[in-house]
Amino acid sequence: MQKETVVVLGSGPAGWTAALYAGRAGLRPLVVSGSQPGGQISLTTEVENYPGFPQGTTGPELAELIQKQAERFGARVVMDEVTQVDLAHGQPFHLKAHREEYEARAVVVATGASPKRLGVSGEEELIGRGVSYCATCDGFFFRGKDVVVVGGGDSALQEGLFLTRFANQVRVIHRRNELRAGEALKQQARANAKMSFVWDMVVEQILGQGKVEGVRLRNVKTGDTSDLTADGVFIYIGHFPNSDLFKGQLEMDERGYLIVDKSMMTSVPGVFAAGEVQDPVYRQVATSVGQGAAAGIMVERWLASRG
Repeated sequence: MQKETVVVLGSGPAGWTAALYAGRAGLRPLVVSGSQPGGQISLTTEVENYPGFPQGTTGPELAELIQKQAERFGARVVMDEVTQVDLAHGQPFHLKAHREEYEARAVVVATGASPKRLGVSGEEELIGRGVSYCATCDGFFFRGKDVVVVGGGDSALQEGLFLTRFANQVRVIHRRNELRAGEALKQQARANAKMSFVWDMVVEQILGQGKVEGVRLRNVKTGDTSDLTADGVFIYIGHFPNSDLFKGQLEMDERGYLIVDKSMMTSVPGVFAAGEVQDPVYRQVATSVGQGAAAGIMVERWLASRG
């Protein structure tokens, strides 16, 4: 059993910022990376709305910089994933990962969120064979091909614009006749000659034998169905919090988001949460960093108050 003062679960911007503040307080926090080192931001190509980068930056670069800054102040990282927790019995908290077991005086949960799936026929069978949730990861494999993007928010347009670097054609399928994305992204998308829009449609089935060959669409207004040829399907219809590990131990809302107080503490004293695992509203790098900073500050104050 490895004994630690503070263990941070998750290595996205919220987790590393919490570790940065805890590190500066002399707590030498341990960051357990989780299944996606760097968090979702590490899969994002362009970040244009994070303060301090007037020319923009990339997700991987930003994630690396935050990590290096935290490590400078004593934060440490292990490439592992916690699979079991015992938080209900109070200090010390017990955490079991694939390679090690930990005992912690305080915990910061920054496990983030994951992309939702369509739940239609053909999706599961064709993941990795044309179905993707990450243009940054897979865009290169669609050079000169036709792809569709499902969704109408910021992520859909950001990843769709990235795909235009490789694909011959990017068609955005949206269930409404108006995008939900920010105005700047909408302007970029409309101005891109490779990008077009399919309105009032939902995907009923992903077609293909062994690889994606197209999608079957249903018009939400008329009920009519039609098939659209495509070599790839990129899905961006929202996220769900990575909170299953804490069910029955930490209070959460009906959607699974952890509930925290103004000091970022969960329903269990000594367990804090930051980032998208507790934020269904903003879901921005800047807000996740702010929440991580608050958690890092408050974990030190809470430990100090208990001697």
